Amino acid sequence: MRMRSIIAVLALLSACTIGKAQTKSMHQLQQEFVDLRFGMFIHFNMPTFHDADWPDPQAPASDFNPKRLDCNQWAEAAKSAGMTYGCLTTKHHSGFCIWDTKTTDYNVMNSPLKRDVVREYVDAFRKAGLKTMLYYSILDIHHELRPHKIVPKHIDMVKQQLTELLTNYGEITALIIDGWDAPWSRISYTDIPFEDIYRLVKALQPNCLVMDLNAAKYPREALFYTDIKSYEQGAGQKISTSENELPALACLPLQENWFWKPKFPTDKMKPAKEMVNDNIAPYGLAHCNFILNVAPNRDGLMDDNALKELKEIGKLYTKRGHVADVKAAEAPIISRNIAKAQPSTSSYSDDYNIMDFANDDNFKTCWTSSPTVQTPWYAVELGHEQPFNMVVITDRDNDRLQNYVIEYRANGTWHKAFEGNAPSASRVKIHRFDTVWGDAVRLTVNSSKRLTSIAEFGVFNEKR
Repeated sequence: MRMRSIIAVLALLSACTIGKAQTKSMHQLQQEFVDLRFGMFIHFNMPTFHDADWPDPQAPASDFNPKRLDCNQWAEAAKSAGMTYGCLTTKHHSGFCIWDTKTTDYNVMNSPLKRDVVREYVDAFRKAGLKTMLYYSILDIHHELRPHKIVPKHIDMVKQQLTELLTNYGEITALIIDGWDAPWSRISYTDIPFEDIYRLVKALQPNCLVMDLNAAKYPREALFYTDIKSYEQGAGQKISTSENELPALACLPLQENWFWKPKFPTDKMKPAKEMVNDNIAPYGLAHCNFILNVAPNRDGLMDDNALKELKEIGKLYTKRGHVADVKAAEAPIISRNIAKAQPSTSSYSDDYNIMDFANDDNFKTCWTSSPTVQTPWYAVELGHEQPFNMVVITDRDNDRLQNYVIEYRANGTWHKAFEGNAPSASRVKIHRFDTVWGDAVRLTVNSSKRLTSIAEFGVFNEKR
C-alpha cells in the first residue's frame, strides 16, 4: 500500500509539471515519432566494461569507470548524422542502473564515476536540440527479476524505477522496453503485468510512447503490447517495406555488437551508404523510424571511426522529416489474455491441427477446421464467470475469415457479442464492446476463404 501511495503522489506531481503540455492523441504521437525518421541508440552500461553483452550480474559497481565521459560528444555526433533523438540504456539485463536511483545500491552513484549518466545524457541531447528516449530492461538478473523468481517486490521495483525515470528527467518522447515476453527472457505480461506498467507510464507522462521489443512474437498487423511495432533487425526481425502500415521502429548496431568491444576502434562498420539507402530512406516511406546503435567506449566517448562514419551518413541522408502519412490504427492491446492456455473445444479439426493450438500463445501454430465441417466453431472455457470487453481473433493469414458470430455464455445461456462480416481484411480482427460477464466464449464461422484456421483466439478485460 505504501508503494502504491508513493507512486500515486509522484504521478500527480509529474502530471502537474511535465503534464502541463496538452495530451496528444495516439495517432498524432505515432505520426510525430515516424517523422523523427532517424535516431541514435546508445548501449552504454556495465557490459561496456566486459567482453560480453551479458556480463556477470554480480560484477561490482566499481567496474563501471568511464574516465572521460562526455555526453555532449554523443549529441554532436548524432546531429552530424542528421539524427533527431537519442535513446540510452538506463538499465540492461545485468541490472546496473546508470542514474541516481533510490531503489538499489547497484547504481552509478556507487561506481568510481559517481555521476548521473541519464541526467547528463538528457541535458546534452536537449541542449543540442534533440529529443530524448530511454531504454529499460524488465529482465534484471542481478536483482533476480527473471523466470520463476518474480515476487511482488520486483514489480514494486520496476514501478519505482520507471517513476524515477519519468519524473526526474523531463519530457521523455518514448520508453523502449526489452526483456519482456520474449523467448529468451521468458518473463510474461502476467508475471509483470503489462497493463499496470503501461498505465503508470501514461499517468506519469501521457505523451510518452511505450514500446516493447516484441515484434518477433506478435503479428505485424496489430499493436500487441506496444504503441509502436519494434523490430530488432539483428535478431532476424525484418520489417516489410512493401506491406507495413503500422507505425514502426527498426534498430540495428553500427558496429558488430550492441556494446563496445576492444576491436571496435579498428573494426569495419556497416557502410554509411547501406545505412541510408537500405534502411533510413526506405523505412521512412514504410512508416518506420530507424534507430542506429553507436556504442561509446570505456572512456565514455565514441571512437573516431564511428564519428567519421556518422558524418558520412549525414552527408548522404538529405531527405529528412515527414515523408509518409501514418494511418490511424486500432488502439494497442495492453491487457492480459484470459483465454491463454484455458481448456478449449471445437468442431472436427483438420488432422493434428486441433483446438489447443488456437490459444497456446503461439502465433505460428493454428487450429484448422476439417474440410468436412460446413459451419466450424471454436470455444474456450474461462473457468468461472468473469468480466471481459474485447475479443481478438488472429487469422492464419489476411482476409481468410469473412463472416462469423462471437458469443459468450452467462448463467448457462449463450448471448451474442458480435455477428457480421469481419471488421477488416487484416489478419488480426479486434472486437471491443461494453463489458459483459461470462464463463466461456465461442466463435461460429459462417463463411471463410479456404479452410477456417485460427492462430490465436484471445479474450481480454481492458481497464477503461
